[in-house]
Amino acid sequence: MEVAGRDLLAWSLAAFDAAVTIGPVVVAVPPGSEARTQQPESLGSGVVAVPGGASRSESVAAAMERVETDLVVVHDAARPLVTAELIDAVVEGLHSRPELDGLIAAAPVTDTVKRADAELHVLETPPREGLWAVQTPQAFRTEALRRALGQGGLESATDDAMLIERAGGRIGIHPAPPENLKVTTPLDLRIAEMLLAARR
Repeated sequence: MEVAGRDLLAWSLAAFDAAVTIGPVVVAVPPGSEARTQQPESLGSGVVAVPGGASRSESVAAAMERVETDLVVVHDAARPLVTAELIDAVVEGLHSRPELDGLIAAAPVTDTVKRADAELHVLETPPREGLWAVQTPQAFRTEALRRALGQGGLESATDDAMLIERAGGRIGIHPAPPENLKVTTPLDLRIAEMLLAARR
């Protein structure tokens, strides 16, 4: 998908290319499209495409087979507003905190949140203090993420930090701007287009 004159994925790749802490980049793509995306004009030089899996974490596991560094950063291409500064901040933050297995970008929740049942009856209103909306990039110690991916349950994980939490690992939060939004709806796409056009 194109947004503000550039493929959605290309915006993230440009940020990773500009980040000083990032080395090789591996992109998990829909199976069968590796040849098309492996063209230099699609991904850029030095970027490797691998076939992804049926779920988000299965795609991460496939990409992890190509990772040879001690730290790894996972990012969703649906977050094209990521910056090199944010990427470097999560990597440097994890590097400086040896007690953590991962450090994730997140923004504090500002809306009141309700938990409801299947009939849309409100069950509770959890206090929003201490609630964070999780984003990517997420930086991990490579071996910790590999262990967590190896324990299964990948199809139900909504982010990779969740897998490390399940495995007993420690995850820290790096406060990130809310404009690092995820393009999920047509409205998100319109907002991203406006913000990215301003960057150009």
